[in-house]
Amino acid sequence: MASSSASSIKPLLPSAFTSSSSSPSKSSSVLCFLNTTSFNELKLSLSRSHSQRSFFVNNVLKTADASAASTSKDLESYSSWSTGVKPTILISEKLGEAGLQVLREFGHVECAYDLSPEELCSKIASCDALIVRSGTKVTRQVFEAGKGRLKVVGRAGVGIDNVDLQAATEFGCLVVNAPTANTIAAAEHGIALLAAMARNVAQADASMKAGKWQRNKYVGVSMVGKTLAIMGFGKVGSEVARRAKGLGMHVVAHDPYAPADRARAMGVDLVSFDEAISKSDFISLHMPLIPSTNKIFNDDSFAKMKKGVRIINVARGGVIDEDALVRALDSGIVAQAALDVFTEEPPSKDSKLVQHENVTVTPHLGASTKEAQEGVAIEIAEAVLGALKGELSATAVNAPMVAPEVLSELAPYVVLAEKLGRLAVQLVSGGSGVKSVKVTYQSARNPDDLDTRLLRAMITKGIIEPISNSYINLVNADFTAKQKGLRISEERIVVDSSPEFPVHSIQVQISNVDSKFASAVKENGEISIEGRVKYGVPHLTCVGSFGTDVSLEGNLILCRQQDQPGMIGKVGNILGEHNANVSFMSVGRTSRRKQAIMAIGVDEEPSKEALDKIGSVPAIEEFVFLKL
Repeated sequence: MASSSASSIKPLLPSAFTSSSSSPSKSSSVLCFLNTTSFNELKLSLSRSHSQRSFFVNNVLKTADASAASTSKDLESYSSWSTGVKPTILISEKLGEAGLQVLREFGHVECAYDLSPEELCSKIASCDALIVRSGTKVTRQVFEAGKGRLKVVGRAGVGIDNVDLQAATEFGCLVVNAPTANTIAAAEHGIALLAAMARNVAQADASMKAGKWQRNKYVGVSMVGKTLAIMGFGKVGSEVARRAKGLGMHVVAHDPYAPADRARAMGVDLVSFDEAISKSDFISLHMPLIPSTNKIFNDDSFAKMKKGVRIINVARGGVIDEDALVRALDSGIVAQAALDVFTEEPPSKDSKLVQHENVTVTPHLGASTKEAQEGVAIEIAEAVLGALKGELSATAVNAPMVAPEVLSELAPYVVLAEKLGRLAVQLVSGGSGVKSVKVTYQSARNPDDLDTRLLRAMITKGIIEPISNSYINLVNADFTAKQKGLRISEERIVVDSSPEFPVHSIQVQISNVDSKFASAVKENGEISIEGRVKYGVPHLTCVGSFGTDVSLEGNLILCRQQDQPGMIGKVGNILGEHNANVSFMSVGRTSRRKQAIMAIGVDEEPSKEALDKIGSVPAIEEFVFLKL
């Protein structure tokens, strides 16, 4: 159980910093990332009641009230197996025998497959852990039926679309996955589909089994010297790239977070999305399914592709608009497609896409090798057992709890930190990726009295989550940042302000990147934004060298303009004409009648026409729309 003492929380996550201080008023710390093995030594006693007053670092902040009696009951439930009573672990989908053996050494294992939602809810009330694959939907109703006993849900695989993370966090249930064991299997399947598609293997096989001999019909294309675009240069994407290079292909990649030096070391060029899809002969998809990638391959993107392009997808079906792909196949823009994943699985028997003669399909076999299945089984079994023992997991995808004292003091600054991260990453342009971030905290408190782990985790969350399928929290922030090649340094500066408040201001700077809004770049070449909490509400107080004062709510339009009368009215009228409600406006300038930054808060996203009109105002030199 998380202690009610703020000071006793610190040992749960040892300091990730090595500090040096040149003066009493200033200390600088560079993040030292925790490796995977160090997590095994950390202990976390998780609350088992969502009614305890707690703080969850997830997509929202949650608090509730509780009694000492319920807390005592949770402790009794949690510690029961440590005194001889073994936990019950429910396996709802087939798991490799090696993983089952690991689980049986620690607890009672029940394998019950093909459960209906009602049957799952009935069984879960007597279980401490649940392990699923992609077929079982772990909904809010499942967590409610668990009645606080369910301690951990393990997803045997990467994606967690089928687990209600918000409900898991509310009910104090840790969610872990197994993200590494099937990497090679998925990459190999991608290459297998690429080669089978290029040489018409599936079609020729079906033809021969139908008694035909059609050598001329199934002439293929060579892969040597062709350009392959890897869309998503993570674990699987980079392994596909290695193998494609071995086939003599020229490989380019698009990924906002892939370190350019790592790509160069593999002989891969990082390029923009449009450049990747417009210049490639083959396109292999390895991106997560998140709101910004949902149906990202649509009529517009297909229209930008080279005629005769070939597409492979072993990632997530939803990244492709399947109707648009059929149209692109029929028109000849896309010559062939090889698909292992679909928007709905299984797809309908009469699916035009599945039945298309130029499409090769497999039933989501990316991770289906004997070796990968055993590896995933062991990885998820060890993660689940670690959670049951109270150990922090490097593969946790939701959050531990922080003492209520920390919540009451840091809650508004946590919101500020995440929003500053989200703003900063939206100001980045180009394909080089974010590699170096510096965070500066100004505070009246001694640097040693300011624990910034939670704030750093939320800045990391804001930077990574908008364009990634990673879920960032206090448990996995450092680990995930390290995986993505993101180095975060922190500086704490003592200022003359009220020590009643833990933080006076937070500044986020991103170096070695281009910006889509040049005014956000300071003289040192770094994108820089700064914010404060005023009256409990996060505010943006500085963009580049321009001071401003806007509430970080809704959405934001930043404009650099010539400082002259009537600008607020012109922009406000444009937004009003297009039914975009303005919540606030603020103007900051360096000097009179020169340049100024106008920050405009809007409740909804303005139409493209409205934004184009704002950009066409003669006195506006640049502008950017940012989602908060």
